[in-house]
Amino acid sequence: MFLVLVPGVVAGLVPWLVTGWRVRDPLPFRLPLQVVGSVLVAAGLIVLLHAFLRFVVEGVGTPAPVAPTERLVVGGLYRFVRNPMYLAVGTVIVGQALVLGRPVLLVYAAAFGAAVALFVRLYEEPTLERRFGGEYEAYRRAVPAWRPRRTPWEAGDGNRSGGAPGDPGARLSR
Repeated sequence: MFLVLVPGVVAGLVPWLVTGWRVRDPLPFRLPLQVVGSVLVAAGLIVLLHAFLRFVVEGVGTPAPVAPTERLVVGGLYRFVRNPMYLAVGTVIVGQALVLGRPVLLVYAAAFGAAVALFVRLYEEPTLERRFGGEYEAYRRAVPAWRPRRTPWEAGDGNRSGGAPGDPGARLSR
């Protein structure tokens, strides 16, 4: 239910309300953008489903605050970036902007990104730190919030720096 309601509204219903999912004046040069946009929408949906499944299988719960996970989710794509679900939703919105030729959706994607970054910083991170303590703190130090690592993080691998020296994906995101 949460998967349909929250990401469905943010990445589906709102873009539809704004654009009617109508393509703006299709022109020949837009075809490459539409292809890229279609790939982004498909990739975003795949990542979203994968991330949600990790919550159910690994975390034994959901992303919904009313049915949180019993365990910290750090497997799958979460080994590369802490927020793949939010990144996936943003990717779907950007993809729709390219497919439909609607710059207003790029503005919406930016607003969504800013709102999510604030929510993560002010609510999610403190909540996870209280709930999972040192386990979350080690994960947070090792895995960036928004820019994926180049190599997957392994819990307990002793690598708390977030990756190999010189790995730009290893930078901490606080």
